[in-house]
Order: sequence, then structure tokens, then C-alpha cells
Amino acid sequence: MSRHLRLQRRSILAGAALLGAALPLAHAADAPWPSHPIRLVVPFSAGGANDLMARSAAEGASKILGQPIVVDNRAGAGGTVGADLVAKAKPDGYTFLVSAAGVISNGMIKKKMPFKDEDLVPVVMIGLAPSVIVVPKNAPYQNLRDFVEASKKGPGFNFATAGTGSTPHFVAEMLNVKYGAQLQAVPYKSGSESTTAVLGGQVEGTSEASVIALPHIFNDGKFKALATTWTQRISAYPQLSTATEQGFPEVQIAHWAGIHAPKGTPAAILDKLAAAVDQAMREPATMEKLKKVGIEPIGGTRADFVKFTDAERKRLGEIVKAAHMQEK
Repeated sequence: MSRHLRLQRRSILAGAALLGAALPLAHAADAPWPSHPIRLVVPFSAGGANDLMARSAAEGASKILGQPIVVDNRAGAGGTVGADLVAKAKPDGYTFLVSAAGVISNGMIKKKMPFKDEDLVPVVMIGLAPSVIVVPKNAPYQNLRDFVEASKKGPGFNFATAGTGSTPHFVAEMLNVKYGAQLQAVPYKSGSESTTAVLGGQVEGTSEASVIALPHIFNDGKFKALATTWTQRISAYPQLSTATEQGFPEVQIAHWAGIHAPKGTPAAILDKLAAAVDQAMREPATMEKLKKVGIEPIGGTRADFVKFTDAERKRLGEIVKAAHMQEK
């Protein structure tokens, strides 16, 4: 065989080898989503309302999608640490954020954010845990109006929060701005610390997610519930009236959990994940498990969640401005 033919043969064989190596990669790129495990970043510690909702959604949706959904807790800075991680992740459909109210409000309040609001796009609502305004069991207030009126009688009426911009902080400012309450928001590092402050009598009250507050109301009896803060009563605990029913319709907020994705994630993937989570939230066993602890499964479409987040951004933004909640 001539030298020219040998070189030509080597070139053909090398080309065939390269083509053969490329085929699996091309096949992987074209593989239906999801083709490997999905990462679900929860920007809070394990054990809270958002974490519980995230794990319920992950368990149900993974069965529907045929791939594991791995929950990754990345707490810090009121949810900003985990949100930043997802905002800067590759938009390939394998990294998502379990979002909460902070994904909307942090940018309004914090002086500097490591990412822009538009770097995260809404996918689907998971569920929500209505907040419950609570006081020590021996407190003299019988309802929310008693509590608000008592706050107007003098300074030092303290309301524990889980930090600036947390759901309890918004509850306090909604009462202050809309109804003339004189609640002094006292920031703690977490909801568990603010709850302990109420139990220890260091503050007059707080607002906490139903899943955290309910055991102290109905199990050990250490808390007295004044009102819940969502539009409807908690399904499994209808004896607790809402703030709206007591004449405070502007006090409306919940510890909700949804899913956001990095900007640029293909729409087809977002729709498929939204449909899987919606189906998972409608499973009777999942609904029973969540409702039992005071969480309302929601689900819905991507359009539903976009509408919800847009409305919350506008509503909470008004409170931020009126209460001067922005960092100096």
C-alpha cells in the first residue's frame, strides 16, 4: 500500500472515531428531559415549612418525571445565598430554586443584591402555610383587635420577627401601616428563635408559619392564636379565624413555597416540571399529609404562579415603601 493510501486510510479511520465519539454526546444532548437527577435548592434550613413543602413536591414529581429530585438545603442571608446559587446556575433544567416571599421582597429591601430579579423566572406554586399571629397563653388579648389596641397605649410593644423582610416583619408592618398599630419589630436570626422569645416572654407576640405555630397552640398549649393571615381559614383547623374576618383585610401574607428557574431555561422544561408538581400536589396522600400540619397544597400552572408573584410584588412593594423597610 502506498504512503498516500495509508495516510488517507488513517484520516478516514480518525474521522470515523471522532464521529463515533460525538454520537453519544449528541444523543445525550437530544435526550428527553429529564435524563438525570434534578437539583432542588432550598434556601432555608431543613425542617421548616418551605423545606417540608419542597420535599413533598420533590418526592411526588420525581415519580412522575422518572428521575430523582434531590433537595439541597443552602440557608443564609434570608434565602439570598440559595437564590444566588440558582440564579447563576446553567439554565439546562437540572437546577431549580424553592422560592418564598423573599425572592420577591429581598430586592426591594436589601441595599445590594448579588443577582437581578429577572435572573429567576417563576415555574409553579407548591403550597402555602398560612401565618398565625400568636401570643403567650396567659396574655390578656382575646383577638387581634385587642392586641392592636394594646399596642397603641405605649412604646415597647415588641413583635418578634425572623429578620428584616421576613413574613412576621411584613405582618407587623401591615398592622402598623394599615391599622395604626405601634408594633416594634424585633429581628431574630430565625423563626425558631423568635418563637422562643414569645415562649420566654421577651416579646408580646409574633407571627409564625402554621406548621410551626400549631403544635404550640393545640399540643402543648403554650400559645394563644389571635388570627391567621391568609384569605381562608386553615383547612384542618377551621376554628382559627382569619385577620380579614376580624376586620383586618390588609393583613394578608403566607409562608408560601414555589419553584423558580434560572433565566433561559427552556419553556418546554418549565411547563413539564410545572405539570409534574401540580399533579404531585393533587395526590390524596400528599394532600392529607400536608393539610394535617396546616399546609395548603396549591400546584397550578406556570401562568397561575406568574400572576401570583406579580401581584405579591406589587402588594409587598407598597408595604416596603410605606413602612420604610429598605436598608439604609
